[in-house]
Order: sequence, then C-alpha cells, then structure tokens
Amino acid sequence: MMRSLYVKFAAVTIGIMVLSGVIAFFVSNTYYQHSLKPQNDEKNTSIALEMAAFIENNPEITITDYLTNMADVGYQLYLVDNNGQEQFFGAEFRENNLTDTEIQKVLDGEIFHGMVHFPRQTFVTGFFANELKNSIGVPITYQDETYALFIRPDIKLLFNEMHLLFGVLFALTIILSILFVLLSTIYLVKPISRLSNATKQLAKGNFQVKTLETKRKDELGELSTSFSQMAEQIEKNDRLRKEFVSNISHDIQSPLSNIKGYTNLLSDKETSEEEKNQYTSIINEEISRLSIMTEQLLLLSSLDRDQQIVKKKRINISSQLKNLLMSYQWLIQEKEIMLSYTLPELEIDADPSLLNTVWDNLLSNALKYNHPGGGIDIQLTYTEEQCSISFIDTGIGISDEETKRIFDRFYRADASRTRSVKGTGLGLSIVATIVELHGGTVSVQANEDNIGTIFTVKLPL
Repeated sequence: MMRSLYVKFAAVTIGIMVLSGVIAFFVSNTYYQHSLKPQNDEKNTSIALEMAAFIENNPEITITDYLTNMADVGYQLYLVDNNGQEQFFGAEFRENNLTDTEIQKVLDGEIFHGMVHFPRQTFVTGFFANELKNSIGVPITYQDETYALFIRPDIKLLFNEMHLLFGVLFALTIILSILFVLLSTIYLVKPISRLSNATKQLAKGNFQVKTLETKRKDELGELSTSFSQMAEQIEKNDRLRKEFVSNISHDIQSPLSNIKGYTNLLSDKETSEEEKNQYTSIINEEISRLSIMTEQLLLLSSLDRDQQIVKKKRINISSQLKNLLMSYQWLIQEKEIMLSYTLPELEIDADPSLLNTVWDNLLSNALKYNHPGGGIDIQLTYTEEQCSISFIDTGIGISDEETKRIFDRFYRADASRTRSVKGTGLGLSIVATIVELHGGTVSVQANEDNIGTIFTVKLPL
C-alpha cells in the first residue's frame, strides 16, 4: 500500500511538473508571437537600415569587404542585384527559400519583414529557424546599382556557448527535480507508513505505538499525535471494558451464589423457622440488590446511547431538594443524623427526573457512609453563570488516590473501609454522566481533617 502511495505521489508530482512545463511553453510561445517577435523584427530592421545607410554614404568602401566584416561580427547576409547575381556572407542558411517576387519587391524599394511574417504555427523555436525567409530585407544603392540585402543574426555564433549552457542547465533541472521529488516523497510518505503499521498493531491489541513519536509540526505531525492519543484512549477504554466485565460478573455472581446457597439451606428440613425467616430476608436483599443494579445498568446504557434522553424544563431546584429530604426523613432519624441545609429559591432548566437521581445518589451515599450521630449539610449557592450544590458529610471519608477513580463504573472504595456497606459501584458514575449531559461538573474532596467528604455539583444557569 505504501509503495503504491509512494509511486502515485511521485508520478503525480512529476506529471504536474511536465504539465506545468507544457503550459509554460504555450504561454511563452504566445508571448513570443505577440510581443517579442515584432520587437525582434523591428530591431533587426533598424540594424539592416543602418547597414544600408552606411554603404550608401560611403561609396568608396568595398561592399563585399564590409559585409564580410559584418558576418564576422555575427550576422548571416545575402546580397542579390538586379541581374540575379547573389552572394552569401557568414554561415550558410539552412534553407534558401525566398521567392523571386519577394526579392524583386526589395529591389523595387520595399522592406521585407520576414521575421514578423514567419509562419505563426511555428513555436518560439522559430526564433532560431536558420532560413532565408526568416530575415529582414532592405534595398541598397551602391555605385549606381541597386541591391537587395537580407540579414539575420547568426544565432549559432552569438549563442553557441549560452545554448550549450542552457541545455545543460535544463537537463540538470529536470534530473535534479525528479530526484528531489523522489526523496521528498519518501519523507512525506514515511509517517503514513508508520501510521499504517501502527494501525495493524492496534488491530492486534498492541496499544503501545511508540513509533509514532514525531517532532513534526505539520498536518502529518498532528495526525500522528492524534493517533497516539486515540491509541491511549482505546487502551484506557479497553482496560475499563475488561474491568467492567470483571466487576459486573463478580457483582452478579455474588448475589446469585448467595441466593442459591440460602435456597439450599431453606430446603433443609432441620432448618428452624427463625433461620428460614433470616435466610428469606437475605435472599430478598440480594434480589433487591440485583434489581437495583439492573435498573442502574439500564439507565447508564440509556444515557450512553442517547443524549436526547435529557428532557429539560423549568424546575425549582430548592423545592426538589427539600422534597427529597422529606422522603429520607425516616432514615435520617433512624441514624440520628444531624441535618442542616441552605437552599435559597432558584429555578433552572434541567431534566427533573434525572436531576433527582443525582441528588438521590449523593444523599443516599452521605447517609450510607456516615456514622450514627454524624452530620450532613447541603448548601446551594449561585452566581449569574452557574449554581453550586454541595453535599457535606462527616462519614468515613475518602483518600486522594480514591478520588481519581470514584466516578468510574463499578469502582468502590477500599473494602476494609466499606465492608459494612454494600453497593453496586454504579451510583456515582450515573451522577457524573447525568451532570455532564447537563453541561455541568461534579467533584469530590475530603472534608476537614479527612473526616467525611464533600461532593459538589456545578450546573450552568
């Protein structure tokens, strides 16, 4: 694949070079035909007229000697008289293609503009066409005789070395351009080749794609960096998925095993009535635990799958929290919890059902992990941009290390600290997901002297 991309990239680049050269050739030819060609004709016409004037004004010179000297300077010359006697000076013309009519017109006093009238279908190379037709013709009167003088620059004599230089320069430019294109293509394609190999490694489950480390700051560098970040995220998700499967398997297997075990004990004829009631109560607790876990998993699945599940409307957040506190009043009194709250009236746009799930989870955790006779304080504050709801308890607390994963699914704090309390490990994950869907944030920190915790939810107004 990479070899194919390399060949395609190189071929396209070289093709662009060739196409650019062809277009440039046609553009330059157009410029030559419409601008340079008339200028060249005008310049050489002026030179021919100066030659004719010099010969006519100096009849004492020998015309052949003068024209021989001009040929040595760098001109091709053709001289013909009324009798058809002709002479050539300098390099030979490749083609002597002037017609008798054209020669006669010059002898009759007209100027022959062969350069400007040279066939337009000829490209810019017509400038180098060594043909008698591609010349300037002027009449000359010398010693009472009329001549027709045709001149053109001897391109080979004037530009022989430059012609060779430009030829070598053009050849080297083409060769070096192709060479540099091939080398630069390797430089450009190499990161893509690395990405291809990294993708194959990623497909095999190898997430350590260190070969993508690059210092490039261009788009390919950004792509490599983004791919590395994606690999890290996939690795994290894969790890969380495995932990999720492991945890859910354990959390479902454990109550099922208990239910099976106590069911067998119930079938034992020697089991007393009191023990049967105790076993039945435990079975009901495990069934209730499974039911809650199933409901929470379904809720999480719905939240993950469809953000449109959030149906916002105007609600009084203070009234919602107070109603929740009333529903837990019996448990608060049973655990002799000192409850305090500061809940000023505030209305926000939110999903009342989902938001109630957030407060329910946070309050139930504050009660579940609190000490008998402890305290819970709920505070609501707000600004023009957001509101903040804090649940402050005096419970068993949480370490700094645990705060980093407290919102992960199925994560539970140190079992030695929570062995007396059973939970699914899904509640806080549900809280974080719902708050995020509302555009807010949730955080946790230790209370003073690491006694208890503070959960703070911030929602935009």
